[in-house]
Amino acid sequence: MTKKDQDSIQEKILAYMESNGLRITNQRRAIVEAAFSTTDHYTAEELLDSARKIDPSVSRATVYRTLPVLVQTGLLRELDLGRDQQVYDPNYATHPNHNHLICVDCQKIIEFEDYCLDVRESVLAKNLGFRPGVVKLRIEGSCEELAKTGSCSKRLVH
Repeated sequence: MTKKDQDSIQEKILAYMESNGLRITNQRRAIVEAAFSTTDHYTAEELLDSARKIDPSVSRATVYRTLPVLVQTGLLRELDLGRDQQVYDPNYATHPNHNHLICVDCQKIIEFEDYCLDVRESVLAKNLGFRPGVVKLRIEGSCEELAKTGSCSKRLVH
């Protein structure tokens, strides 16, 4: 994501907050900046850590109150990747039609876009009498490192 994209997204979110009667505080600015200064997926706690690097006064409560607002804008997507907590994806603002591959061993997330898959999903939905709305594709498996070496150095201990 380019700096120009980040700035544009942040402006849209701050305008959305203002138009919905939310105060634009330094904490909220730091949260918005942290949320869209990365292309990595993150949890609420990871966002809190990133926002506190920008403004140490950012509170956990403000992060948890601000995240739903960011999701409401449509620029941040909340994902259920089969974990114990929600993961947030900041890449829908610039790449709204992407999907995810998730390693079940190390939880690595790889995003991909596939025009042919998009067309197939639309044709399938139409043939079954549906109008596609939100399409979420999640493919779970093991990453290449595990397949090549038999172990994954990033494997999470369950």
